[in-house]
Amino acid sequence: MTTIGHAEGSATRSVTIDGVAYPAEEIAQGAAYEVYATHAAPGFLPNPRPGARWPYRRFVHATEVASALDGLEDQPLLMPVTRTLDWATVHRLSQTPSAAAALAPIRHTALVRRGTRMIKFLSGRQLQGYLRGWPISGFCYRAFDVAHLRTPEDLAILSSDSTEDVVFAVRWRAVDAHDYDVPLADAYAGLVTMPPHDRLGPPVIGTGFAPSGRHIVPEFVTADLSELPVPANTSLVAYTGDGTEVTLYTYLPEQRAWTRMHGPQWRHLLPDQSDQEYFPVNPPMTRYIGTYRDNTFEAIVDPPGEFRVAAKTRAARYPLETLARRVPRATWRDARCTVLRQEGDWLRLRLSRPDGDQVARLGAHCVERGLYEAWAPASEVVDAHESDHWYQL
Repeated sequence: MTTIGHAEGSATRSVTIDGVAYPAEEIAQGAAYEVYATHAAPGFLPNPRPGARWPYRRFVHATEVASALDGLEDQPLLMPVTRTLDWATVHRLSQTPSAAAALAPIRHTALVRRGTRMIKFLSGRQLQGYLRGWPISGFCYRAFDVAHLRTPEDLAILSSDSTEDVVFAVRWRAVDAHDYDVPLADAYAGLVTMPPHDRLGPPVIGTGFAPSGRHIVPEFVTADLSELPVPANTSLVAYTGDGTEVTLYTYLPEQRAWTRMHGPQWRHLLPDQSDQEYFPVNPPMTRYIGTYRDNTFEAIVDPPGEFRVAAKTRAARYPLETLARRVPRATWRDARCTVLRQEGDWLRLRLSRPDGDQVARLGAHCVERGLYEAWAPASEVVDAHESDHWYQL
């Protein structure tokens, strides 16, 4: 059983913030720190853990700690040095739709590479959906950029249900940067201008940053709002009220199943308090494929470097020579869509570039922030095909 938390008493290093040294514990693969203090200080809150050695604590990103800038897994946001552009100004511009062009040079420094850790925050209902086989899709973030947001209170700006006392997330490694778009106003104008009664969650600003009162968080969407198959070693995690991270389940692609990683002490975190150890799932319509010796196979991906033939026996897990993501696409009433599933003579479609007119005309419903779906008679759907995006290995 695995829990990724931190033993507070084992803080092994000192970090300097605003010229003051504090004991700290490294978290999130070094992307953030839990910093402790014996007295109240700016930014510190009472430590909620029973019997805490230090009565005050705060979470800080590694970029706030000068000694931690070397060896970071991902590149932080970079901004030009000017007399007029400071962090507060960048934050204000990130919340201003008309500032997208001015922010573009800064936003483009938040890069997704092969192997980048990505994360999407979930409600309890969505957690159950992933355990039943939902692929990854919609709005997501580099785990590096949100590593310092650890409690439900801090994660309320990014989670699907800010009323819960625990926040769930699915975390995975990216296969390729082409699987993700930046939700800028020029590419996703329909989401930016979507009327409030047709959307769920906070608005899409169009600058490429998440709506936030004080944080600067670059956001991404899966390309064309389509689905991504779940890579190997993807995990479902929970963040508790005291900032503890608990690994709940890990995905096993050969078995197409989620396996339980948490102990019984964390059962109360789950919406149904389930103690089920194994959740087999059906394959989605979107999938990874690859070739080996001129034959095409279903593929298993384990970024950044392992791409192989999907096989339950180890001897048959040949390394792939090429790799692609195969996405079923179609057009319905002049709207570009991806096909999610088929039931009889009906297709479940997701709009690739939703706007208010399409939503009204097609009777589409917002199922979560940015994702609009509808049932369509198969006889009305045209140009149905499978689109392959080939990666460079």
